[in-house]
This record gives sequence, structure tokens and C-alpha cells, in this order.
Amino acid sequence: MNANPTHERTRVLPAGSKAVAAAKTVLLDGRTVAIPTETVYGLAADATNGEAVARIFESKQRPSFNPLICHVSDIAMAETFAVFDPLSRKLAEHFWPGALTLVLPLKEGHAIHPLVTAGLDTVAVRAPRGFGAELIEAMGKPLAAPSANRSGRISPTSAQAVRESLGNSVPLVIDGGLTQVGVESTIVKVEDGAIRLLRPGGIAAEEIETVTGQNLDRAGSTAAIQAPGMLSSHYAPNAAMRLNATEVMPGEALLGFGRERIPGANRARAVLVLSETGNTVEAAARLFDYMSRLDASGATCIAVEPIPMEGLGEAINDRLARAAAPREG
Repeated sequence: MNANPTHERTRVLPAGSKAVAAAKTVLLDGRTVAIPTETVYGLAADATNGEAVARIFESKQRPSFNPLICHVSDIAMAETFAVFDPLSRKLAEHFWPGALTLVLPLKEGHAIHPLVTAGLDTVAVRAPRGFGAELIEAMGKPLAAPSANRSGRISPTSAQAVRESLGNSVPLVIDGGLTQVGVESTIVKVEDGAIRLLRPGGIAAEEIETVTGQNLDRAGSTAAIQAPGMLSSHYAPNAAMRLNATEVMPGEALLGFGRERIPGANRARAVLVLSETGNTVEAAARLFDYMSRLDASGATCIAVEPIPMEGLGEAINDRLARAAAPREG
């Protein structure tokens, strides 16, 4: 089975009504479409079609035990296959559509293909904004959509980044410009009234704590795989990553943060600064793009200046730690 079985050259269409119709046709044919969301670009397929979902894994070369997120148009669609507890419902009502994914128990008799859940009895669910929401509404069924890149590599924030990562393995790419958030969704799971943070992301933990009046249990982010993005080595460029660097070594590229550069920056192979003003929202939106550009510089290692844990800094540091981890496989 080939992800793009007819081997045609990938089409790229600007986001809009014609693109919705074209994407729907491809998806109903059991194939994949790369779509813009507010977080990163996703590689979408019909979540109820096993062959279609398998094409996601084939295109991404993704480990089969790493589950996918089901994207829905609203709570009502999610309720056709998942069970909401009161606290999860409160989170969905406040943050959907948006960059929050909830891990929920599967409903008996659901139509979600087991490849989506990696055999778990739970499912990760999100309602996106923008083009993704329009497409799901037109489809009338949920879409499985991990990030549209080779598994473990840098997540794409533009249509061009999708093409560079996936080549012609996907038949259609919808170009919606640069994504707004720039990192994947935050993933949480409610258990026994506690909210476990499984993956930091585009919704800051502090926002969730403010809405719920509860502190998040952060131990979940180091637990066994229950949701996407929990592999210890993930989001990795070809170059090695050296975090919290205090100086730049010869031949390294530098990923900076804030106004001041660390010693040796003037001899770096390339320098990109996530945010001169120390804004973590701006930094998050640039993270994967800048990692990719520094990786393309030919440096064997990317030195990363310290980034604070406040706000989206937690998600940024999570991505960087996974990028710097020993490579799996």
C-alpha cells in the first residue's frame, strides 16, 4: 500500500471553499490530506477508515504504538465516540475550538478505527479552528490528524515545510499560510477528579488551572504513552541539540532567546532568535521553523540558550528536551 497510491505529484491548493471540496473528495477516497490548523499542519485521514489511517502511519513512518488525535467539529461530534466527565466537558466548553486535546474514554460501539487509538481504551480529541473545522463539518465525521511531517522530525508550520518533509507521499496539501500557535495542542486527561498534563502545548497550563481552579498533575508527561507526542525522542532535527547552553562551541548553530547572546555567538555557523523580547508566544510560533532552518545550515549541533518555563515556555522546553533526547530506533 502506498500513501499516494496513484503516485501523482502532490497538489497544493490555497485554503478556501474549493479546497474544502477537494480535500473532502480525497479523504472520502481513503487517502490523506495535509491541512492547516492553528497549532501546526496536520496530516488528516478519515478516523473511521482503517486503510486511510494506515496511510498516515506509512507517510509519517510513525510507530504504531503512538496514538493519533481525533479532530472534531464540536462536542456533539466527540460524544458520538467518547465519554465526557463533567470536568472534561467544562474544559471543552471553555477551550474548544482551540489548542486543547482531551483524552477521554471510548464509548461502546464507537466507529473510531483502533489504529487511531493504538489499542488503548481511550481516545485523544480536539476541536480545531479555521480550515480544519470547515473540513470536518463538511465531512460529517472525525479526522485523525497528527502533525504533517516524518515521525520524530520537526513539526511543520507552513505548507512548504510539509512538502519538504513528506515530499509526494501525500496527494493534497492545503496552504493556509503560517500557523498561528506554532506548537501542538496541550493534552490533558481527567482521572478521579485530577487533571493530568500529558503534553504541554498551545494552551498554557496556567490557563487551564485558572479555568478549573485546580493545579495540574505534571507527572503524567513522563508516564507511559497515552497520547501523541509522548515518545522520549521526538521533534528531532538531524543535528544534535545542546540545551541551556552557556557558550557556543566551534561549528555549532545557535538558537537564541531574549536580547543577550551567550559567548561565542559571533562564531556560530548560524544564529536565529526565537524572540528578542523574551515573548514565549512569539517563540513558540517560531520554534519548529527556526529549528529546521538551523538544521539546514549544516551544523552538526544546535546550541540552545536557556528559555524560562513560564507560559508557553513549558511547551517549548518540552519539545526541545524531546528533540535533544537519545534517538530511538
